[in-house]
Amino acid sequence: MSRRVLITAGASGIGRAMAEAFAATGARIWVADVDEAALSACPGDWRATRADVSDAGSVAALFGAVGADWAGIDVLCANAGTPGPTARVEDVDLQEWRRCLAVNLDGAFLSAAQAAPMMKAQGAGVILMTSSTAGLYGYPNRAPYAAAKWGVIGLAKTLAMELGPYGVRCNALCPGAVEGPRMEGVLAREAEAKGMTRDQVHAGYASGTAMGQFVEARDIAEMAVFLASDAARRVSGQVIAVDGFTVNPDPKI
Repeated sequence: MSRRVLITAGASGIGRAMAEAFAATGARIWVADVDEAALSACPGDWRATRADVSDAGSVAALFGAVGADWAGIDVLCANAGTPGPTARVEDVDLQEWRRCLAVNLDGAFLSAAQAAPMMKAQGAGVILMTSSTAGLYGYPNRAPYAAAKWGVIGLAKTLAMELGPYGVRCNALCPGAVEGPRMEGVLAREAEAKGMTRDQVHAGYASGTAMGQFVEARDIAEMAVFLASDAARRVSGQVIAVDGFTVNPDPKI
């Protein structure tokens, strides 16, 4: 029987790359996203559902459908996230702070809380949570995002402890700077905040890694497939950076 894989924010970016990578292994794919246009562009053999991971009712409805159609879930990629505001901490609006944590941290919690009973009942499962290198080192002018991603790591480690006795593994993935539309938005906002050009900020990110370059969404996806495989059957509670090795998390140009 092919594995049942649910990916939040799975219609584009890292999530879409994960979905494609798991599909290539023969897995059944279910993607959830708030972007209806992106959902409509998903392959016809994927299940695609609009869901807001920051809303408990929306998440419960999603997993209710998954349980009814699939009678369980083998892999949850709790991948949904938002970059949040770019501002000094004293300038961050409280509502923006809460929204950033709601998507990045509450979303991971709500999704895992729904998946856990299914996985415990079947005595197996894998939960992968998308954190960030911002959850390892901090991130100047991005306090809400960094705080949320640190929280995701703590949640992943705790779930690995709670669910391990039931045969369920949980790990956190920490992407570095990933080429793509979301990162372009981050670069633009940081360039404006720092009085720099987009290319200068881009070069600063790249120079902060040992490999001197950004990663691609497929790099994250391939690690997710490995962590969900039997080859990683004893890997749990780990925080794995896919970032070209960050040696300076706040490089100055």
